[in-house]
Amino acid sequence: MKKIELAVLYMAIGLGANLAVSGQGAAGDASAKTEAPAGPSIDVPALEALREGSMKKLIFHSEPRAVSQEPFEDAQGETRRLGDWSGKPVLVNFWATWCAPCRTEMPLLDALQAEFGGEGFDVVTIATARSAPGGVDAFFADAGLAHLEKFYDADQALARDMAVLGLPVTLLLDAEGREIARMQGDADWFGESAKAIVAQLMEY
Repeated sequence: MKKIELAVLYMAIGLGANLAVSGQGAAGDASAKTEAPAGPSIDVPALEALREGSMKKLIFHSEPRAVSQEPFEDAQGETRRLGDWSGKPVLVNFWATWCAPCRTEMPLLDALQAEFGGEGFDVVTIATARSAPGGVDAFFADAGLAHLEKFYDADQALARDMAVLGLPVTLLLDAEGREIARMQGDADWFGESAKAIVAQLMEY
C-alpha cells in the first residue's frame, strides 16, 4: 500500500511540474499487457554499436519486453493499441504540446517517418499529459508536421502502464511488438546514427 501511495504522490507532483509520470512500477498492470512472444533474435550489440551522439541515450534491453495494450485514440476517435502495428518495427514517442524538447524533436521524427514510414516501419507519436486535440492541431501546424499521424493518450493510461517518466520518452518495438529499447529525453532522430539503427532494425 505504501508503494502505491508513493507512486500516486509522485504522479501528482510530476503533473504539477509539467511532467507525465507513471502511477505504477516498471512492470505496469500485467492484465493490460500481452506476453512477449518468441520472435527473431535481434543482434543487440550490432545495434548498440551504431549509437553516436544523442543516440547514446538509447538503452537496449537485454531481453525484449511485453508492451501495454491499454487503448488510446487516433484523430478520428477510433480506439488503437500498440499491438495494431505488429508485423513491423515501430518507434513510439510519448510527447506533449507544452514539452519544450518535444518541439525540437518532433520535426525530426516527422522527417524520419517521411523517409522510412510505410510497410516496413512506422513512427507513432502519442500526445499525453494534458495535450488536447486543439492544442495538438496547433502544434502540428506551427511545427510543419506533415507525415506523422495524431494519436491521443488523454487519460495517460498507456503512459502510466508503460512507466513513462517525464517527456519525451521514445520506445523501439520490434516486429513482434516487443519493446527492445527506450530513450528518456529528446534526440536527433533524423541523424545518420538514428537512421542507421532504424535501417538495421528493419532487416530483422
